[in-house]
Amino acid sequence: MTTQRKPPADTTRRNEASRRAILAAAFELVQEVGYAKLSIEGIAARAGVGKQTIYRWWPSKGAVLFDAFLMLSEQPDSGEAALPDTGDLEADLKTVLRATIEELNDPRYDEPMRALNTEITHDPALAALYAERLDAPMKELKKQRLRSAQRAGQLAADLDLDVAVDLLWGPLLNRWLQRSGPLTPDYADSIVETALNGLRPRR
Repeated sequence: MTTQRKPPADTTRRNEASRRAILAAAFELVQEVGYAKLSIEGIAARAGVGKQTIYRWWPSKGAVLFDAFLMLSEQPDSGEAALPDTGDLEADLKTVLRATIEELNDPRYDEPMRALNTEITHDPALAALYAERLDAPMKELKKQRLRSAQRAGQLAADLDLDVAVDLLWGPLLNRWLQRSGPLTPDYADSIVETALNGLRPRR
C-alpha cells in the first residue's frame, strides 16, 4: 500500500507567493512599457523569479496577463458575486454600467485590458480560456439579474437574455474599444434607458 505525500506547507505558500508576484509584475509592467514591450524575461526580473518558473505555469505572456485579471477579480471574502438587486431594474443596471465605465476609464486598467483584448483576438486558445473562465461567468451574473426582473414582470418572459446582455453592455464596450466617444455616466444611463424602452413588456 502506498500513500501520496502532500507538498510541505511552506512550499505551497512559496509557490502561491511566487504566482502572485508574477501576476502583479505583469500587470504593473504592461502599464509601464505597453504590451508590445512586455516580455517573460521582464516579468521574471520584476517578480524576482526565474523565467522557467513562468513558463512552467503559463504558455505565453498573454496567458500571464489574463491570470493577472483573474486575480484582480477574485472576491476578497467567500461571498458569492452578484449584481445589485434592489427591485429597481433600471437603477441597478445604471449602477453597474456606471461602475464599468469608471473601471474602463481608470488608467491603471486601460492599457492592460486593451492588451488582453488584442491578444484574445490573435490567440484562439486564450480566447477559449477567457470565454470559459471570465466572460461566461460574468455573463451568467448579468443574466441572473435579468431573470429576477423577468420574475418580477419587469421584462418580457420570452426575452432572449443573451441578446439583452449584448444590448446593454455591447455599446459601452464597443465605444471603449473603438474610442468612438466619451465614456460618461450619462452615456451609461442612456444605454439602459434605450434598451429598457424596447425590452419592457408592452402594456
